[in-house]
Parts: sequence; C-alpha cells; structure tokens
Amino acid sequence: MKRHFLSLIAVVAVCAVLLSCSPNSPKVAAEKFLTSIYQLDYNGAKNVSTDDTKKMLDMYEQFTLNLPDSMKQQFKKIKIEVKSVKEEKDNATVTYTTTDFPKEQTLHLVKQNGKWLAHWTKEDTKTDQMDQGADQSSMGDSTGAPALAPAPADTTKAK
Repeated sequence: MKRHFLSLIAVVAVCAVLLSCSPNSPKVAAEKFLTSIYQLDYNGAKNVSTDDTKKMLDMYEQFTLNLPDSMKQQFKKIKIEVKSVKEEKDNATVTYTTTDFPKEQTLHLVKQNGKWLAHWTKEDTKTDQMDQGADQSSMGDSTGAPALAPAPADTTKAK
C-alpha cells in the first residue's frame, strides 16, 4: 500500500513539473523566437511566429546572408534573459534583456489556434535600431551587432 502511494505521489509530481514547463507558454515561445533570431536560425523563429512576423524574418534572413562569419559568430554568443511575462487573454508581452544590450526590451506575442506566436513588426525594428545605435555610439561599440538582430519594442520609450 505504501509503495502504491509513493508511486502515485511520484506520478503527480512529474505531471506537475511537466505542466509548469508548458511548451505552449508565452515565455517558452519568446525564448525560442529570440534565441533562434540571435542564432540566425530563421526557420526556428518562424515556427513560433505570426504570418506577418514570418515576412519580416524573410527580409532579415536575406540581409544576414552577406554578413561576415565573424559577425555571425558574435550573434551566436548573445544570451537572452526573460525578465517578465504579462499575459492578457490572447496577448502577452515579454520583457527581456540580452548580454550585448542590457536595456529592457519587449516582444509581443499573440495566441492563435491555441499556440503562442511572436508578433514582431517593422515599426518595432525601426525604433529599436535607432535606440540601440544611439546607445552603442555612446559606449564606443562600432560592431553594429545589436542593430542587425531584431530588438522588439523598447519598454522605456514614450507611448
């Protein structure tokens, strides 16, 4: 009897762990999207993207084809840290930082057909490339790496 009880507790614990790490959460989708982007794995990013975002990724993929290997290697060293997730119905906002750009940034996600997808627009890239470029020039960094990778919506800009 004690053995069955312990087995039941073990099964419940495993289920709880699996459910808490749901692969269909905004955090997991954002981490997959952002990590894929910085690894220049556009197909991986497209797996967790809206149709509009996939079009943006196609443009970025074409642009990055001609990057020197040294710059591609710089991107692959960048680490992502998700700071917070705010979920409201079928929309979520993930706040994150990267090792090369510690200023908080946001990524918007939408839930479509029960799956969380990154929703990243042209407007997000224009604003953030300007913000990152200004911050880089003040730090003396001329690599341009952050401006080439997507930096969805800066959380500090005025609304």
